[in-house]
Amino acid sequence: MASFITDYKEARITGNINKDIAFLTAAIKDDSILRVRNLTPANSSCEFALLFLDGMVNSHFLSENVIKPLSLARLDNDNYISARDVSEKVLFASEVSLKTTVDEMLFTILSGDTLLLLSGSSTAICINTKGFPVRAIEEPVDERVTQGPREGFCEVAILNLALIRRRLINPDLRIKSLKTGKRSDTAVYICYLETLADNAIISELKKRLENIDIDGVLDSNYLTEHIRDGKYSLFKTVGTTERPDVVVGRLLEGRVAIIVDGTPMVLTVPYLFSENFQSDEDYYLNFFVASVRRFLRYICFVASVSVPAVFVALSTFHIELMPTHFAISVAELRMGVPISSVGECLLLVIVFEVLKEAGIRMSQSLGHALSIVGGLVVGQAAVEAKIISAPMLIAVAFSGISGLMVPRLKTSVLYVRIISVIICSLLGLYGFMMISALLLIYVLSIKSFGVDYTLSLRKINFQSLKDSVLRAPWTNMITRPPFSKDIKRSSGEKNG
Repeated sequence: MASFITDYKEARITGNINKDIAFLTAAIKDDSILRVRNLTPANSSCEFALLFLDGMVNSHFLSENVIKPLSLARLDNDNYISARDVSEKVLFASEVSLKTTVDEMLFTILSGDTLLLLSGSSTAICINTKGFPVRAIEEPVDERVTQGPREGFCEVAILNLALIRRRLINPDLRIKSLKTGKRSDTAVYICYLETLADNAIISELKKRLENIDIDGVLDSNYLTEHIRDGKYSLFKTVGTTERPDVVVGRLLEGRVAIIVDGTPMVLTVPYLFSENFQSDEDYYLNFFVASVRRFLRYICFVASVSVPAVFVALSTFHIELMPTHFAISVAELRMGVPISSVGECLLLVIVFEVLKEAGIRMSQSLGHALSIVGGLVVGQAAVEAKIISAPMLIAVAFSGISGLMVPRLKTSVLYVRIISVIICSLLGLYGFMMISALLLIYVLSIKSFGVDYTLSLRKINFQSLKDSVLRAPWTNMITRPPFSKDIKRSSGEKNG
């Protein structure tokens, strides 16, 4: 719980309603939306008090299922009315619980529930009356598909869990909760299929989550930076998605999902390198079409990090390797350009990233106009003014467009592209071979929660490549990833 709430862990209420209200409102001081509603049932001397935060409760539910039953309740004045009797015989709410400590009572109010105090009782009743506004379930903007489900997560963790549970009607699904953030006390839920998820991965995840020491958690990325393998790694080792179907698909492969209250972005671990090239739509299209598109993404990744660097190396050190006519054309077009090839390339890479970032931050209509003005007008003017050369502009533009084919690697692509250009400007193609070898070694050394990052690409056989480089037909996907407890997905007997 939040640090100021834990200060009241040993405190108790007295049963005197006026004193208890004053004590609780003093703990939640200067809160203009805190409401106190006093009630006295007809023909009874028993008093009740409701404490809740306006705007965080369902007012209609509170009136019909809490206030109305309490007002009309027939209570015997000669007998002591216990909190348990009221919760079991009077209230119409579906979820009620008894609270004895002040820290639990404060957490009840601040969570959007209603706290019911009874005169003469040192036990209060927590009533689930949450009803704060939430965003409607809609398709994620960054993960749109032309074919497949249109649902996406929202900011309320309970609704997100319901979207997962609706797709996995299986008692094997485990959902465990914990709190993180010393002041925000954010709810975090760990989801997995017990017969598929590796116990070692679950234990390691819980250990990393429990070791987080931070004031508040407002988004899942707060957790990502704490639990990921290699905090300064160029490549992401924790998966992210806003789609329930993607999370369920990963759970069925033995992965673990982390849902953070307050954000639609769900984390999944372990995360493999091949997942960067998978699209949500791959599984809703014909396997042949999906395989061609996925293989194209691998090619685009290689092109996005290598084309500018190779072009700089060839034009600077190895122009004799170019076709004669092409080399002469490049030399002629570079005449009068005041910037060196490497400076020209780095400048264009930075300009491309600025235009891309500005297009994202601007409104949709202005973003389209900006891309047209920046990409066509300014680019053409710069070439005609001999500030940059047309061949370099084409190389960097092709590299930038290719990088958009693998959006999950956009940050990694940028870093590797810049490093490759700088190394190739100093060592030529030898530098490109060196950086390629180092990058390969680096990727092979990465792990995600104890699982090799390139696990799906290490064994050259059909079953290891069936959902990495290519997308095989469902009838041929008979095994799960090796980190799953149960590797066998289907027998494959019906399909030979």
